[in-house]
Amino acid sequence: MERLKRLVRHLFAADARHLFPAASLSRITQAVVDGERRHHGEICFAVESALSAAAAWSGADARSRAHEVFARLRVWDTAGNNGVLLYLLLAEHRIEIVADRGYDGRVSEAQWRGVCEAVEARMRAGEPEMAVVAGIEAMSDLVAMHFPRAADAADANELPDDPHLL
Repeated sequence: MERLKRLVRHLFAADARHLFPAASLSRITQAVVDGERRHHGEICFAVESALSAAAAWSGADARSRAHEVFARLRVWDTAGNNGVLLYLLLAEHRIEIVADRGYDGRVSEAQWRGVCEAVEARMRAGEPEMAVVAGIEAMSDLVAMHFPRAADAADANELPDDPHLL
């Protein structure tokens, strides 16, 4: 019965484009751009309304899907191994952060979890755009602590800044 309920939740999930219209996506892109001016890391944002019916039925979870998206978007493919993904799965109200190995021993799971909790609080308040912007800003704060950019240093933008609606 639980699998059936889960499948229905995914089949009838709200469309991400409803929560994140074009103007919101532009502001989220700008938050990524602004954050990356402060550090040498790469931040990606992806949102997915729901898993496929087969994935939902088989028990695939948001964390595994976030890792798949991390790989598919090539967030791991940065010179400094410092890409990080903020992933939302709307059907399950899940927020996941997947960080490349450059953050190992630098940013703790508790720190990433704190970012997720801040996003969750704003999502519950009905502010999806502000939730994501706040999450990106908090992520940028963490990235800047470990991969700061000097004011005069050039930085190659290794990954697209635009949000990914999957």
